Amino acid sequence: MKIALIGYGRMGHAIERIAQSRGHEIVAIVDPASDNEAYGWDQPGLKEAEVAIEFSVPKAATGNYSKLFSLGIPVVSGTTGWLEEIDAVKRDLADNEGTLFWTSNFSLGVNLFFAINKYAARLMASVPGVYTPSMTEIHHIHKLDHPSGTARSLAEDIVARIPGMDGWTEDSSAGEEKLLISHEREGEVPGTHIIKWESDVDTITLEHRAHSREGFALGAVVAAEWIGGGEVKGLVEMESFMRHLVTDGKLLDVL
Repeated sequence: MKIALIGYGRMGHAIERIAQSRGHEIVAIVDPASDNEAYGWDQPGLKEAEVAIEFSVPKAATGNYSKLFSLGIPVVSGTTGWLEEIDAVKRDLADNEGTLFWTSNFSLGVNLFFAINKYAARLMASVPGVYTPSMTEIHHIHKLDHPSGTARSLAEDIVARIPGMDGWTEDSSAGEEKLLISHEREGEVPGTHIIKWESDVDTITLEHRAHSREGFALGAVVAAEWIGGGEVKGLVEMESFMRHLVTDGKLLDVL
């Protein structure tokens, strides 16, 4: 498969290594953060790309999508921090009859963690008023947005399943009707998400700790292999991809 990389930071380099190890060809590398003209949009290889994998920065993401939609290139993206513009992106996507597979985290382990989180929230909802959830996300010092997109997604899944919860917050003075998300930035930590359910007598903790960026990169490449064939259209959600991957998709029906 011929792949265009949009964004050439740590994730871009990891995706390049994994894509090539799986027999794919990188036909273009566009890096909006670079002053190097070789990484600009005026590259012949872009016209050959069957799919683009986009990991850039929040302020560049939607502009990148628009350019790729206009070129008819399906997009896999893991850039976070732009969702306030989702309605405009959906309109642009529809106008160009394009494909965008966006998720806050492409790691298979994280997405299994999403499923576990949803199921745990349903269980907690069956004992109302006993446990109070909170969350901590820890990432490397280069991550600009907070809370992480993964933390936001995890929080929204909890809020949707717990009666009386009214969204999430980073304000520690907010009441228990808000799910508190704390963030920490340390060294080169790839990503850790910790969910605590606390009562007066005990604490239940769920944790996902990434060991490297390779898991995120592999997931993005496998997602590109799936949508690059052109059969998947529109705004693609991770649940569809997980049902494609998981042997027994019925396990996801309980969520």
